[in-house]
Formats: sequence, structure tokens, C-alpha cells
Amino acid sequence: MKPVDTIIVESRTVGCNGGDGPLGHPLVYLKIGDEGDVVCPYCSRHFVLAEGAEEAAGH
Repeated sequence: MKPVDTIIVESRTVGCNGGDGPLGHPLVYLKIGDEGDVVCPYCSRHFVLAEGAEEAAGH
């Protein structure tokens, strides 16, 4: 399945709720691994870690 949206983020942990409106889904937290990206299993949004982003302290 091809990702719907690509979203650049600054943190390795992201929350996705599918967006506003009737097409949303329950809030899930996703962890970006060494590959530098993750795809939401509900809505296929593609989250990509920004180049140069650092690990969050204590996470």
C-alpha cells in the first residue's frame, strides 16, 4: 500500500490520529527506527525523521 501523506517530523516518537473529520482513527503513537521513517498502520501516513533531528532527552 502506498503512503497517503509524507510528514517530516523532528522527533522519533510521533502521534497519528488520521487527521480531522470522519476519516480519522484512534490516536496511536509510532516509533521511528533506524530506517528514519514509519508508516501508520491505520491510515498509511508516512512519517520521516528530519535530517539532523536529535533524540529526545529521556525517551
